[in-house]
Amino acid sequence: MGGMTGKRGNGEGSIYPYKNGYAAYAWVTKPDGRRARKYAYGKTREEVHDKWLKLHAESKRGPVATRHRTLAAFLAYWLDSIVKPNLAPLSYVSYEGYVRLYISPHLGAKRLDKLTVRDVREWLSKLGTLCQCCAQGKDAKRAPARRKCCAVGDCCESYASRRVVQGSRDALRAALTHAVTEEEINKNVASLVKVPKPRRRRVKPWSVAEAGHFLADAAARDDHLFAAWVLVLTLGLRRGEVLGLTWTSIDFDSGELYVDHQIQRAGRQLLHRETKTEDSDDFLPLPALCLKALRMRRAQQIGDRSAAGELWQDVHGLVFTTKYGTPIEPGNLTRMFALRTRRAGLRIIPLRNTRHTVAALLVVLGVHPKIAQRILRHSQIAMTMEVYAEAGEEEVRTALGKLSDAMGSTG
Repeated sequence: MGGMTGKRGNGEGSIYPYKNGYAAYAWVTKPDGRRARKYAYGKTREEVHDKWLKLHAESKRGPVATRHRTLAAFLAYWLDSIVKPNLAPLSYVSYEGYVRLYISPHLGAKRLDKLTVRDVREWLSKLGTLCQCCAQGKDAKRAPARRKCCAVGDCCESYASRRVVQGSRDALRAALTHAVTEEEINKNVASLVKVPKPRRRRVKPWSVAEAGHFLADAAARDDHLFAAWVLVLTLGLRRGEVLGLTWTSIDFDSGELYVDHQIQRAGRQLLHRETKTEDSDDFLPLPALCLKALRMRRAQQIGDRSAAGELWQDVHGLVFTTKYGTPIEPGNLTRMFALRTRRAGLRIIPLRNTRHTVAALLVVLGVHPKIAQRILRHSQIAMTMEVYAEAGEEEVRTALGKLSDAMGSTG
């Protein structure tokens, strides 16, 4: 031990008495490139010497943070400096919600470098058994006269779902992955904790007969969203893609539609932005039914614009708008689909599940297999022909006949 009291070489630091024990330091390079002292403390010289050796070895491997932030401080930095400028607005809103509601209240006070696998596992276990109305004070935020559960001693047992638990873990894992990249921590403890995947409720998609009945009912009622339902059911367009369509995206002469924008709700903003990836952008051939429905929609919108006069507000040239030209809320389209479904006397399915009906509907519309292949994004024509071989029910053709009759009466 006598050798430890001698003078050390430059950069090796020193051990000295400190309060009720000992302390040591080593010169390290911080993540920003500057040199600084990093300290280690302990009750005995041997303990401090071991810590000093580890510190010295760490400094040789690369940059070392001299002051470790709390998890809450790091998450705030990650959201503002990494997520917000580089990811889609909806991704930021999602991550921010998980951090604010589920991560920071439970783990935020812990030091980033001291967070352990056990901490994360215990947090996730607790999250699934903690009433979120109590934890977030939802009922307590209501006016006294409107409080009805947790704030008046009657817990509503509003527990976090499996999807929320998984989403919270995924958000923490994404943040810690960046902390590893910036060399603030050595490993991502959140990635070492497994959570059960939420079970998805399987919903039987509509048959072609049901889809045909829905479209026939919408056409007969002169539904101003009829063209939207046609595009959803025959091209498989997503909710945001339909609402983000502009008239400049449609080429009536060549019979093509270019999908490159979407309407998206991100927090308090309603955005008209590019689709998620370049792979989502595509020129799609328009079957005759789609072209006719879009021409009907154009005539409807001209009438709406004339009736609104100076109140018309469309700045993007959107195909589907409110009667004053403003974008339609994605959530409202979902609600309107459910309303129209009930009105048509059909079983209710989620709007996104209509994509499963697209292939069969193209068959009975008489769309050529090569065109259907492009619409369905099949890499091989054999996949498309397989679908075509399975179709041909008489009731399906009857339903589509009704649709044609309904469109004839509205056109």
